[in-house]
Amino acid sequence: MRYGAWCLVASLLVGVSTSHAQVGGTEPQKSSVQSDVAAADWKKNLTTGPNGPIPVIVVDQFGYLTKSKKVAVIRAPQVGYDSEVKFSPGSSYALVELPTGKIVKAGAPATWNGGNTDQTSGDNAWWFDFSEIEAPGKYAVVDIEKGIRSATFSIDEHIFKDVMKHALRAFFYQRAGFEKKPEFAGQAWADKASHLGPGQDPETRPWHEGRRSNPAKSLIKDLRGGWYDAGDYNKYTSWTARYIITLLQAYREHPQAFSDDYDIPESGNGVPDILDEVKWGLDWLSRMQNPDGSLLCVQALASASPPSAARGDSYYGPPTTSATLMGAAAYAYASKVFATRPEPYLKQYGDDLKKRATAAWTWATANPKVVYYNNDDSKQPGSKGLAAGQQEMSEIDRLRAHFEAAIYLFEMTGEAQFKQFADANYGALLPSWGPSMWEVEVVDSLLYYAQLPGATPEAAASIRERLLANLSRDSEAFQASLEKTDPYRAPMKDYTWGSNKGKTMQARLLQLAALYDADPKLSETSLAAALEYAHYLHGVNPLGLVYLTNMAQAGASHSATTMFHSWFARGTRWQRVTEQFPGPPPGFLVGGPNPQFSIDSCCSAPPGSPGYRCYSSLTIALCQRNFKPPLDQPAAKSYLEYNDPWPANSWEITEPSLHYQSYYIRLLAAFTR
Repeated sequence: MRYGAWCLVASLLVGVSTSHAQVGGTEPQKSSVQSDVAAADWKKNLTTGPNGPIPVIVVDQFGYLTKSKKVAVIRAPQVGYDSEVKFSPGSSYALVELPTGKIVKAGAPATWNGGNTDQTSGDNAWWFDFSEIEAPGKYAVVDIEKGIRSATFSIDEHIFKDVMKHALRAFFYQRAGFEKKPEFAGQAWADKASHLGPGQDPETRPWHEGRRSNPAKSLIKDLRGGWYDAGDYNKYTSWTARYIITLLQAYREHPQAFSDDYDIPESGNGVPDILDEVKWGLDWLSRMQNPDGSLLCVQALASASPPSAARGDSYYGPPTTSATLMGAAAYAYASKVFATRPEPYLKQYGDDLKKRATAAWTWATANPKVVYYNNDDSKQPGSKGLAAGQQEMSEIDRLRAHFEAAIYLFEMTGEAQFKQFADANYGALLPSWGPSMWEVEVVDSLLYYAQLPGATPEAAASIRERLLANLSRDSEAFQASLEKTDPYRAPMKDYTWGSNKGKTMQARLLQLAALYDADPKLSETSLAAALEYAHYLHGVNPLGLVYLTNMAQAGASHSATTMFHSWFARGTRWQRVTEQFPGPPPGFLVGGPNPQFSIDSCCSAPPGSPGYRCYSSLTIALCQRNFKPPLDQPAAKSYLEYNDPWPANSWEITEPSLHYQSYYIRLLAAFTR
């Protein structure tokens, strides 16, 4: 390498001059080397856009496992808000060790897809592959000719340990009715226990009984605990059950990923913190169960920032078949985990869950079509205002929940009635095509049944034949297809609201192939493909943004600074990470790019018309701001770092959800040591 090129690399990485440098048999002599590289150094020479610095070299900002595929993506925006950046990569790229400045690999980047523009991102792209470098340490990728570098990242077997810690701690911050003491939450996010006042969670009243001011005492229920579901504080039975199952899948499949030191109040009790967190959710799910075995479907809580400031009443919805089936599934699946723990109190807890699962199944089987549509007067008169998201299921989704409850109860008890239900209904649940990411939950449960000891051999063989052949074929073709499908190496057909969850769903299909394929080589290939989706969420995307909040302390130099959330709302000290304010806590996975986003129609309604509701100074100002992005962008750039309320509708872009969070944790668990 030329003397001048070496000086440029050194100045980019350590910010000091160099002298008498040469590359070859003699170690370059440098005047000094800083012990650490400032996080902002990578932003040098970059244009700033609405989502922060516009990167041209994107990497997983946490890093790469030693034996994994390692590819930096170089990008030249052609379409979208960042197309003002004109970039053509130099012919010489280097992987540089930090802080020494030593070049460990150099070469030219490879052009993606013959130089064609990717339609999903609007970018031209190149790849710089450094997979053969396995030495643990800190690194950066440098364009030597253009004087631009990537963010710093690590190569190590334990790079995701702290990331996992923060991701699981998001559930702790979402606990309702639990004090967030400074020693656990951090001084910036400490808060008293929420929703424990008069008329709140310990005295929850029935919405469907007309919200009488003095309902019968027997109708008032103690429903304290549980998790806020997303950016609001409501709690949904079926969804909580899904989070419990997903977290326990992560634990059962990869127990080595979880430890007892995540700095939550239960840490150090000898039980992995993920099980402590799951138990918190299960305790609330148990309070939602009636003596007859049925489960109430939803609980609505008042909002405020911080949560302890909320003073409004809490209300619950009636028992439903779907909520009860999902409760049965969660109880049964969890009973297997807790009943096998060495701690006597957890063994007893597992036994109690077994009884709850059986009671829930009995009620749901006797009451197969009890539905309730919350917050929807058109389907359920009088329900408007009870929570936000619609938790009621379609008929096919209720069948899927029934099947899932049956297979976990069969695993738990071995009773023939549950196997008979599974055998009678699995055929109706097999995807006609695919499978696609939208069917990942039912694919998961079908394959789980097929591997259970005692499953009917013909049913198990039919499931494996239908599903595994397609999953394995897709996994085998994955790496070769990337050359044309996605320069960011995490292809997904549909970008929708919650696209980051979509990425984890797509990855789950690959994880299922890895779990159930009998060919060890194909399993390894499938798992490697799933890892690419974690890299996407960690910064290998068109924004170069880690889609987890406030992750600087875990190694990210450009992570989400804001999200839509009632606690961390616009106008509070938590609204955005700045030098003066803490912003939201670390570890929340935000929704992601959403090309279906729109601001409220009131912004364009003529004054005086029925739709004209945006007449306050605040709403007028929000209507008039620039929403490009997320509007009018390629799908993967349909994102904006903001948390503005109605009518700006930022919840369609940046709101977190424990759906997203639990799916992400399950993905990351496969790669956490």
